[in-house]
Amino acid sequence: MRASVIGGGSWGSAMALHLGRLDINTKLWIREKDVYENTLRYRQNKTFLPGSVFPASVSFYNNIKETIVDTDFLFIAIPSKYCPSIYKLLAPLLSPRQLIISLTKGIEKNSLKRMSELMEDIFSSDFIPKIAILSGPSFAREVAESHPTAVVIASKDLKTSRLIQQNISNEYFRAYTTDDVTGVEIAGALKNIIAISAGICDGLEFGSNSIAALITRGIAEISRLGVKLGARHETFSGLAGIGDLVLTCTGKLSRNRYVGFELGKGKSLDQIVSKMNMVAEGVTTTLSTHHLSKRENIEMPICEEVYQILYKNKDPRTALQDLMTRKLKHENIS
Repeated sequence: MRASVIGGGSWGSAMALHLGRLDINTKLWIREKDVYENTLRYRQNKTFLPGSVFPASVSFYNNIKETIVDTDFLFIAIPSKYCPSIYKLLAPLLSPRQLIISLTKGIEKNSLKRMSELMEDIFSSDFIPKIAILSGPSFAREVAESHPTAVVIASKDLKTSRLIQQNISNEYFRAYTTDDVTGVEIAGALKNIIAISAGICDGLEFGSNSIAALITRGIAEISRLGVKLGARHETFSGLAGIGDLVLTCTGKLSRNRYVGFELGKGKSLDQIVSKMNMVAEGVTTTLSTHHLSKRENIEMPICEEVYQILYKNKDPRTALQDLMTRKLKHENIS
């Protein structure tokens, strides 16, 4: 097996590191010239994944065409805002035998499409390759440090997801399979919005009650939209759903939780984002989800209040008060 990873951020680097440790010949494409040269020199990505040395089976590239030639599995780990342009670069370079695995958790802000939908649209001018989605509770740094991790691989073709599963699983990285691509992608994208709200609660110095409520009602909102879009409800009880949501809402390594925490402390979104060297997907996904929920006529009160905070400068305490004083209702988790 030969693999390529497109994206030299923390998650792309961690995946390349993991594949390399499995003795899979892996090419890692790094867009930023300075990060590429630094990684080539020190054999570690000191910008996005410091302290983890790549094995000899991982090589580094700055040319995207050279990166994907003669590889079997192509992992794409780039922020959603860059996906349209990167997919267009990849389209004429792909081979029908290559399997495409998306590691991106987001919704494209203009088309409101999931990453697999976007790929199918862009790649379809030549052919549509076999596509899979890898998601679940998986902080890049912990994968790099070989902490036991479980993920899920979603593909319309279960043979594809099983082949990927067999090739990337080991004693510390366990992959499950599903054919619910919609559910896995919606869960992976929207959990970042709830994580922002959890960070706001931490910034406001609320306790565990608040976080537990957000996680529980958050997964209800996410699954409500997901099912409307064709997902299966049970997917949101699994690794891509509640598993990833718990991690992102409570883990100290969560970028989206960090954004919320700083908002809760009174900082503006511009102040927060300007100091981050990595992308918090939840910021863009909040805008996409606002439009998607309106289009589908789905009530998503937590996501809507995060939207008001991020894009309408609503005070977080006012948003919380409005959320808590809504009309009382019967609990509905579907």
